[in-house]
Amino acid sequence: MSDKMTYKQAGVDIHEAAALVGDINELRARTESKRKLFGAFGLFAASYDLSDYKEPVIVTGCDGVGTKLDVELKYDALEEAGKDLVAMSVNDILTTGGDALLFLDYVGVGKIDKTKIQRLIAGMAEYLADCNCILAGGETAEMPGIVPDGMIELAGFCIGACEKPDLIDATEVAAGDVVVGYASDGFHANGWSLVRRVLDAHGDEFSEEEVRSLLAPTRLYHDVVEGLREAGVKPHAMAHITGGGLIENHERFLGELGAELEIPYWENAPVQKVLAYADEDDRFNTFNMGIGWTVIVPEADVEKACAAGPGGVVIGKITDTKGVSVKVC
Repeated sequence: MSDKMTYKQAGVDIHEAAALVGDINELRARTESKRKLFGAFGLFAASYDLSDYKEPVIVTGCDGVGTKLDVELKYDALEEAGKDLVAMSVNDILTTGGDALLFLDYVGVGKIDKTKIQRLIAGMAEYLADCNCILAGGETAEMPGIVPDGMIELAGFCIGACEKPDLIDATEVAAGDVVVGYASDGFHANGWSLVRRVLDAHGDEFSEEEVRSLLAPTRLYHDVVEGLREAGVKPHAMAHITGGGLIENHERFLGELGAELEIPYWENAPVQKVLAYADEDDRFNTFNMGIGWTVIVPEADVEKACAAGPGGVVIGKITDTKGVSVKVC
């Protein structure tokens, strides 16, 4: 008997991985309904033709799902995980005023399970098709002994472009500008280390239905951005409310300015059950508190901004005093 070993015996089946690429191509093709790759899919790198842009500026972003993935795997919410992965990067691209053009994913597993990976990709493809962003490629890494069985590593990368004159310039934000917020669909993919701790300590108080409702995927805000464009409104700034909540995600571009925010009570019973166990001050630095996206506009554009997408509401004003304060109204 030969003592020489194969890659498959070491735990990696390259033929299974190659077959998976073919299996997901039909899902991926759904993301090319309005935009197309320049060249074939499945090569070593993907190309996109920017000649429709006059002064293109490339914008990029990457993100993951964080510890929410642990709960999504526990409750077999794989499609939701795929949607979270897309939205976390695509929304960041949209804050620049640009278009999300290409998305790539990284999936790391201990052993390839084609059905599970296809479900992840199906969630990604649904969201990408919604916002006209192409699933341009990615990497599925089979890493036995590194990624534990039953676990999945996820990372997403988005490439976008914007006409140089259309880039959002947050230095235009001025005292007196109005902050318009748009509702979130839940905790999205941030603050889940705290949510998991609450569930671990008080899980008997939450039904399975309530936990599943907490797993609602991160809302895509492409509809808001498109609505603003159609209304002829160019915000002074836009913010995707992720880790750091409403406070830190505004402080990152306000500089010496500040904001006074009053947000509506979050009408979400399972969320409120979690918040009952969260520190009353810390929650504003951890969760989106029901507002997943904000735009900062001059007062003259407030009405159009509120109508740009579902859940649009005035939540505060920019001040000339440094610091962001948040309270529930």
